[in-house]
Amino acid sequence: MDRGFLLVDKPAGMTSHDVVARVRRIIGIRKVGHAGTLDPAATGLLVCGVGPATKLMRFVQDLPKEYVGQIKFGVATDSLDADGEETYRHPMTVTPDDLEGLVERFTGTILQVPPMVSALKVGGKRLHELAREGIEVEREPRPVEIHSLQILDVRPGEYSEAVIRVVCAKGTYIRVLADDLAKALGGRAHLTALRRLKTGKLSVDSAVTLEQLEALGEQGSWDSAMLAPFEALSALPFCLVRSEVADRVRNGSRLTPAEVPGEWSEGDYVRIADTGENLLAVHRLVAGTFIPEVVLP
Repeated sequence: MDRGFLLVDKPAGMTSHDVVARVRRIIGIRKVGHAGTLDPAATGLLVCGVGPATKLMRFVQDLPKEYVGQIKFGVATDSLDADGEETYRHPMTVTPDDLEGLVERFTGTILQVPPMVSALKVGGKRLHELAREGIEVEREPRPVEIHSLQILDVRPGEYSEAVIRVVCAKGTYIRVLADDLAKALGGRAHLTALRRLKTGKLSVDSAVTLEQLEALGEQGSWDSAMLAPFEALSALPFCLVRSEVADRVRNGSRLTPAEVPGEWSEGDYVRIADTGENLLAVHRLVAGTFIPEVVLP
Protein backbone atom coordinates (compact mmCIF):
# COMPACT_ATOMS: atom_id res chain seq x y z
CA MET A 1 0.00 0.00 0.00
CA ASP A 2 1.58 3.30 -1.10
CA ARG A 3 -0.98 5.61 0.51
CA GLY A 4 -2.58 5.99 3.88
CA PHE A 5 -1.87 7.17 7.39
CA LEU A 6 0.55 5.97 10.03
CA LEU A 7 -0.30 6.73 13.65
CA VAL A 8 3.03 7.15 15.42
CA ASP A 9 3.59 7.37 19.17
CA LYS A 10 6.22 10.14 19.19
CA PRO A 11 8.92 9.82 21.85
CA ALA A 12 10.29 12.74 23.87
CA GLY A 13 13.43 14.41 22.59
CA MET A 14 12.56 14.35 18.89
CA THR A 15 10.99 17.05 16.77
CA SER A 16 7.99 16.17 14.61
CA HIS A 17 10.25 16.70 11.60
CA ASP A 18 12.72 14.16 13.04
CA VAL A 19 9.90 11.62 13.31
CA VAL A 20 8.83 12.18 9.70
CA ALA A 21 12.44 11.77 8.54
CA ARG A 22 12.72 8.48 10.45
CA VAL A 23 9.44 7.23 8.98
CA ARG A 24 10.69 8.05 5.47
CA ARG A 25 13.82 5.99 6.04
CA ILE A 26 11.91 3.04 7.45
CA ILE A 27 9.24 2.78 4.74
CA GLY A 28 11.35 3.94 1.80
CA ILE A 29 8.80 6.50 0.63
CA ARG A 30 9.84 10.12 0.33
CA LYS A 31 6.39 11.70 0.44
CA VAL A 32 5.49 11.73 4.14
CA GLY A 33 3.97 14.59 6.14
CA HIS A 34 2.46 15.08 9.58
CA ALA A 35 -0.65 16.72 10.99
CA GLY A 36 -0.13 18.88 14.06
CA THR A 37 3.37 19.62 15.35
CA LEU A 38 4.39 18.31 18.76
CA ASP A 39 7.14 20.06 20.70
CA PRO A 40 10.34 18.02 21.19
CA ALA A 41 9.57 17.42 24.88
CA ALA A 42 6.03 16.20 24.12
CA THR A 43 5.03 12.61 23.41
CA GLY A 44 2.03 10.88 21.91
CA LEU A 45 0.02 10.78 18.73
CA LEU A 46 1.59 12.14 15.57
CA VAL A 47 -0.51 11.43 12.50
CA CYS A 48 1.67 10.90 9.42
CA GLY A 49 0.31 10.89 5.88
CA VAL A 50 2.03 8.70 3.29
CA GLY A 51 2.12 9.19 -0.47
CA PRO A 52 -1.02 10.70 -2.06
CA ALA A 53 -2.68 10.73 1.39
CA THR A 54 -0.56 13.79 2.25
CA LYS A 55 -3.11 15.74 0.21
CA LEU A 56 -5.65 14.90 2.91
CA MET A 57 -3.60 16.10 5.87
CA ARG A 58 -5.49 19.37 6.26
CA PHE A 59 -8.68 17.47 7.11
CA VAL A 60 -6.81 15.81 9.99
CA GLN A 61 -4.89 18.95 10.99
CA ASP A 62 -8.10 20.83 11.77
CA LEU A 63 -9.55 18.17 14.09
CA PRO A 64 -9.75 18.73 17.88
CA LYS A 65 -6.79 17.42 19.88
CA GLU A 66 -6.81 15.78 23.33
CA TYR A 67 -3.83 16.13 25.68
CA VAL A 68 -2.76 15.21 29.19
CA GLY A 69 -0.28 17.65 30.69
CA GLN A 70 1.64 17.91 33.95
CA ILE A 71 2.16 21.36 35.42
CA LYS A 72 4.69 22.59 37.99
CA PHE A 73 3.59 25.75 39.73
CA GLY A 74 5.95 28.42 41.03
CA VAL A 75 8.59 27.89 38.32
CA ALA A 76 8.51 29.38 34.81
CA THR A 77 10.88 28.86 31.87
CA ASP A 78 11.45 30.87 28.72
CA SER A 79 9.80 28.14 26.63
CA LEU A 80 7.11 27.39 29.28
CA ASP A 81 8.14 23.72 29.22
CA ALA A 82 10.89 21.62 30.80
CA ASP A 83 13.31 22.23 27.91
CA GLY A 84 13.59 25.96 28.61
CA GLU A 85 15.81 28.07 30.85
CA GLU A 86 14.34 28.96 34.23
CA THR A 87 13.17 32.58 34.34
CA TYR A 88 11.06 32.68 37.51
CA ARG A 89 10.92 30.83 40.84
CA HIS A 90 8.71 31.51 43.84
CA PRO A 91 6.97 28.96 46.08
CA MET A 92 3.37 28.43 45.04
CA THR A 93 0.88 26.16 46.76
CA VAL A 94 -2.19 25.27 44.70
CA THR A 95 -5.20 23.26 45.87
CA PRO A 96 -7.74 21.25 43.86
CA ASP A 97 -10.37 23.87 44.67
CA ASP A 98 -8.11 26.62 43.29
CA LEU A 99 -7.88 24.91 39.91
CA GLU A 100 -11.49 23.70 39.77
CA GLY A 101 -12.51 27.32 40.27
CA LEU A 102 -10.72 28.24 37.02
CA VAL A 103 -12.19 25.52 34.79
CA GLU A 104 -15.18 27.51 33.58
CA ARG A 105 -13.07 30.63 32.99
CA PHE A 106 -10.64 28.68 30.79
CA THR A 107 -13.23 26.71 28.83
CA GLY A 108 -14.68 27.96 25.56
CA THR A 109 -13.07 30.75 23.54
CA ILE A 110 -10.11 32.27 25.39
CA LEU A 111 -7.21 34.51 24.40
CA GLN A 112 -3.62 33.27 24.35
CA VAL A 113 -0.34 35.07 23.67
CA PRO A 114 1.81 32.68 21.57
CA PRO A 115 5.13 31.81 23.26
CA MET A 116 8.37 33.10 21.79
CA VAL A 117 9.62 29.53 21.49
CA SER A 118 7.09 28.42 18.89
CA ALA A 119 6.80 27.78 15.16
CA LEU A 120 4.47 30.73 14.59
CA LYS A 121 5.79 33.15 11.96
CA VAL A 122 6.09 36.89 12.52
CA GLY A 123 7.41 38.99 9.65
CA GLY A 124 8.30 35.86 7.71
CA LYS A 125 10.45 34.39 10.49
CA ARG A 126 9.52 31.75 13.04
CA LEU A 127 9.36 32.93 16.65
CA HIS A 128 11.75 30.24 17.89
CA GLU A 129 14.34 31.45 15.35
CA LEU A 130 14.03 34.99 16.70
CA ALA A 131 14.22 33.68 20.28
CA ARG A 132 17.51 31.90 19.50
CA GLU A 133 18.87 35.26 18.32
CA GLY A 134 17.84 36.84 21.61
CA ILE A 135 15.07 38.85 19.96
CA GLU A 136 11.65 39.12 21.59
CA VAL A 137 8.80 40.61 19.58
CA GLU A 138 5.34 41.77 20.53
CA ARG A 139 2.73 39.04 20.05
CA GLU A 140 -0.94 39.82 19.83
CA PRO A 141 -3.32 37.65 21.89
CA ARG A 142 -5.16 35.17 19.67
CA PRO A 143 -8.50 33.47 20.28
CA VAL A 144 -8.32 29.70 20.78
CA GLU A 145 -11.01 27.19 21.64
CA ILE A 146 -10.87 24.95 24.72
CA HIS A 147 -13.63 22.35 24.37
CA SER A 148 -12.94 20.66 27.69
CA LEU A 149 -10.63 21.18 30.68
CA GLN A 150 -10.42 18.59 33.47
CA ILE A 151 -8.29 18.63 36.61
CA LEU A 152 -7.13 15.02 37.01
CA ASP A 153 -4.76 15.35 39.96
CA VAL A 154 -3.31 18.02 42.24
CA ARG A 155 -0.30 17.52 44.51
CA PRO A 156 -0.10 20.49 46.89
CA GLY A 157 3.29 21.47 48.23
CA GLU A 158 5.82 24.29 48.21
CA TYR A 159 5.86 23.96 44.42
CA SER A 160 2.52 22.30 43.67
CA GLU A 161 2.02 20.01 40.68
CA ALA A 162 -1.15 19.17 38.77
CA VAL A 163 -2.27 16.95 35.92
CA ILE A 164 -4.86 18.25 33.46
CA ARG A 165 -6.70 16.82 30.47
CA VAL A 166 -7.49 19.26 27.66
CA VAL A 167 -9.55 18.88 24.50
CA CYS A 168 -8.92 21.88 22.27
CA ALA A 169 -8.98 23.23 18.74
CA LYS A 170 -6.03 23.68 16.43
CA GLY A 171 -3.61 26.43 17.45
CA THR A 172 -3.94 26.05 21.22
CA TYR A 173 -0.74 26.04 23.30
CA ILE A 174 -1.10 23.83 26.38
CA ARG A 175 2.08 25.28 27.90
CA VAL A 176 0.58 28.77 27.65
CA LEU A 177 -2.61 27.45 29.24
CA ALA A 178 -0.55 26.05 32.14
CA ASP A 179 1.15 29.40 32.75
CA ASP A 180 -2.11 31.31 32.35
CA LEU A 181 -3.74 29.12 35.02
CA ALA A 182 -0.87 29.99 37.34
CA LYS A 183 -1.08 33.71 36.50
CA ALA A 184 -4.78 33.64 37.38
CA LEU A 185 -3.71 32.41 40.83
CA GLY A 186 -0.99 35.04 41.22
CA GLY A 187 2.07 33.06 40.14
CA ARG A 188 3.77 31.34 37.21
CA ALA A 189 4.15 27.75 35.96
CA HIS A 190 5.49 25.52 33.20
CA LEU A 191 4.69 22.13 31.70
CA THR A 192 6.90 19.28 32.86
CA ALA A 193 5.25 16.74 30.54
CA LEU A 194 2.73 16.70 27.70
CA ARG A 195 1.17 13.78 25.87
CA ARG A 196 -1.25 13.92 22.95
CA LEU A 197 -3.90 11.23 23.29
CA LYS A 198 -6.15 11.91 20.31
CA THR A 199 -6.58 13.82 17.09
CA GLY A 200 -10.29 13.71 16.32
CA LYS A 201 -11.24 10.03 16.59
CA LEU A 202 -7.67 8.85 15.98
CA SER A 203 -6.10 7.59 19.21
CA VAL A 204 -2.58 6.97 20.44
CA ASP A 205 -3.90 3.58 21.62
CA SER A 206 -3.78 2.53 17.95
CA ALA A 207 -0.35 4.06 17.30
CA VAL A 208 2.99 2.31 16.78
CA THR A 209 6.31 3.35 18.23
CA LEU A 210 9.20 4.06 15.88
CA GLU A 211 10.85 0.89 17.15
CA GLN A 212 7.76 -1.17 16.30
CA LEU A 213 7.59 0.43 12.85
CA GLU A 214 11.30 -0.29 12.37
CA ALA A 215 10.74 -3.96 13.21
CA LEU A 216 7.84 -4.16 10.76
CA GLY A 217 10.00 -2.51 8.13
CA GLU A 218 12.71 -5.12 8.58
CA GLN A 219 10.05 -7.79 7.98
CA GLY A 220 8.80 -5.97 4.88
CA SER A 221 5.37 -5.50 6.45
CA TRP A 222 5.38 -1.87 7.67
CA ASP A 223 2.21 -1.26 5.65
CA SER A 224 0.32 -3.54 8.07
CA ALA A 225 0.37 -0.53 10.42
CA MET A 226 -1.17 1.75 7.79
CA LEU A 227 -4.64 3.19 8.18
CA ALA A 228 -6.61 3.49 4.94
CA PRO A 229 -7.57 7.06 3.94
CA PHE A 230 -11.29 6.30 4.14
CA GLU A 231 -10.92 5.13 7.74
CA ALA A 232 -8.53 7.88 8.80
CA LEU A 233 -11.00 10.58 7.71
CA SER A 234 -13.86 9.03 9.66
CA ALA A 235 -14.66 12.43 11.20
CA LEU A 236 -16.09 13.45 7.80
CA PRO A 237 -19.46 12.17 6.52
CA PHE A 238 -19.29 9.90 3.50
CA CYS A 239 -21.16 8.71 0.44
CA LEU A 240 -20.53 5.48 -1.48
CA VAL A 241 -21.08 5.98 -5.19
CA ARG A 242 -21.79 3.65 -8.11
CA SER A 243 -19.07 2.73 -10.59
CA GLU A 244 -20.18 5.21 -13.24
CA VAL A 245 -20.14 8.06 -10.73
CA ALA A 246 -16.83 6.82 -9.32
CA ASP A 247 -15.27 7.15 -12.78
CA ARG A 248 -16.38 10.78 -12.94
CA VAL A 249 -15.00 11.42 -9.44
CA ARG A 250 -11.59 10.05 -10.47
CA ASN A 251 -11.62 12.51 -13.38
CA GLY A 252 -12.19 15.44 -11.01
CA SER A 253 -15.82 16.09 -11.99
CA ARG A 254 -18.29 18.03 -9.95
CA LEU A 255 -21.29 16.09 -8.68
CA THR A 256 -24.96 16.92 -8.38
CA PRO A 257 -26.96 16.35 -5.16
CA ALA A 258 -28.70 13.45 -6.95
CA GLU A 259 -25.31 11.74 -7.34
CA VAL A 260 -24.46 12.24 -3.65
CA PRO A 261 -27.63 11.18 -1.82
CA GLY A 262 -27.98 12.27 1.76
CA GLU A 263 -28.81 15.26 3.95
CA TRP A 264 -26.14 17.89 3.46
CA SER A 265 -25.67 21.51 4.42
CA GLU A 266 -23.86 24.28 2.55
CA GLY A 267 -20.10 23.99 3.09
CA ASP A 268 -20.15 20.34 4.16
CA TYR A 269 -17.13 18.21 3.30
CA VAL A 270 -17.99 14.70 2.14
CA ARG A 271 -15.83 11.63 1.63
CA ILE A 272 -16.63 10.15 -1.76
CA ALA A 273 -15.76 6.45 -1.96
CA ASP A 274 -16.57 3.50 -4.17
CA THR A 275 -18.66 0.58 -2.91
CA GLY A 276 -15.50 -1.06 -1.58
CA GLU A 277 -14.92 1.95 0.70
CA ASN A 278 -11.85 3.05 -1.25
CA LEU A 279 -11.60 6.82 -0.83
CA LEU A 280 -11.70 8.57 -4.20
CA ALA A 281 -12.00 12.21 -3.22
CA VAL A 282 -13.25 14.77 -0.73
CA HIS A 283 -15.92 17.09 -2.11
CA ARG A 284 -17.49 20.20 -0.62
CA LEU A 285 -21.05 21.37 -1.14
CA VAL A 286 -20.99 24.89 -2.60
CA ALA A 287 -24.10 26.57 -3.98
CA GLY A 288 -25.85 23.26 -4.57
CA THR A 289 -22.94 21.51 -6.28
CA PHE A 290 -20.37 19.10 -4.85
CA ILE A 291 -16.97 20.50 -5.84
CA PRO A 292 -13.83 18.34 -5.54
CA GLU A 293 -11.44 19.63 -2.89
CA VAL A 294 -8.99 16.73 -3.14
CA VAL A 295 -8.98 13.91 -5.70
CA LEU A 296 -6.75 10.91 -5.04
CA PRO A 297 -4.82 9.49 -8.02
